[in-house]
Amino acid sequence: QVQLVESGGGSVQTGGSLRLSCAASGRTFSRIVMSWFRQAPGKEREFVAGTLWNGSNDYADSVKGRFTISRDDAKNTVYLQMNSLKPEDTARYYCAADLRYGLSRRSDQYPYWGQGTQVTVSS
Repeated sequence: QVQLVESGGGSVQTGGSLRLSCAASGRTFSRIVMSWFRQAPGKEREFVAGTLWNGSNDYADSVKGRFTISRDDAKNTVYLQMNSLKPEDTARYYCAADLRYGLSRRSDQYPYWGQGTQVTVSS
């Protein structure tokens, strides 16, 4: 089992920055695939960014160049640095983890989820 706890959400104005954190516990962190998803009201949950234990990262086109995902295996934590935030980034952001497969953009590939943290960007 893997437990995930997100933090770092909040409200910012357009162009601002936030850093989300996701602390994992329960299993060996170094082999876990960790990703961030987000879900806005009335919309489906969508992939934002993911990181593999070998340093490979993947980003949704909508956030590429603005968001950076990183991981600290010593702290069992993955981060999402979000810069140049836009109103369309407003959503609840979820951390997800998988121990079985490689890096995926499909939410149904991830059996472990955090409770989410709200990000609100005002214009």
